[in-house]
Amino acid sequence: MKDDILTYRQMCDNENTQTLQRGMNFRLNIEYSIFLMSKRSNAPYNDRIYEDGITIEYEGHDAPKTKDLHNPKEIDQPEFTPRGRPTQNGLFKKAVDKLKKTGQYEVVRIYEKLFSGVWSDRGFFKLIDCHTVSDGARNVFRFKLQILEDFKGNSKGVTSLPKRTRIIPTEIKKLVWERDGGRCVACGAKDELHFDHDIPYSKGGASITIDNVKILCARHNLTKSDKIE
Repeated sequence: MKDDILTYRQMCDNENTQTLQRGMNFRLNIEYSIFLMSKRSNAPYNDRIYEDGITIEYEGHDAPKTKDLHNPKEIDQPEFTPRGRPTQNGLFKKAVDKLKKTGQYEVVRIYEKLFSGVWSDRGFFKLIDCHTVSDGARNVFRFKLQILEDFKGNSKGVTSLPKRTRIIPTEIKKLVWERDGGRCVACGAKDELHFDHDIPYSKGGASITIDNVKILCARHNLTKSDKIE
């Protein structure tokens, strides 16, 4: 379920892996890839959520730090390793090239770090574009993705975006977490939590104000369904 609130351990368990250290994980799962993102002030990369509420722009990753490379931020983000193999940037760039040739897109699941130990499952997105831009000192990769509300494990079967799907902004999630004390507002539970809309998308609800978002546990979220309380 999109907008689930998870610990790091729960996120790893979701993906049947012991650890998720890399921000970019091409086909870690047989049916989709994984991005880890952060819009915190100390985040090492500049990720962006568009105002349209359905698009994310994700910055590619730097070369690994080695004894010969003291500051990866001073060189272009690599498409290939020194041995000529595609980096994670290169693998996702190839996926965009494949999209342009065949129309088949790569599905990417995005997890966002909100606070230390607190993650949000943003859901599934389709990778639609890739380009490099200069940040003034070097070239960096920018990957563009749009949300897939209906993804059920078969990327070929998803053909369009829902009309009323919007991403809850990071800043709203942080404010709601602090306001609700990191627990379900209905019962006080602190596990199986989810960011929920008071007024659902299907009834015209918005996700850009703190007044329309709250934390519910899985049981109360399912009980509510899409009814207006």
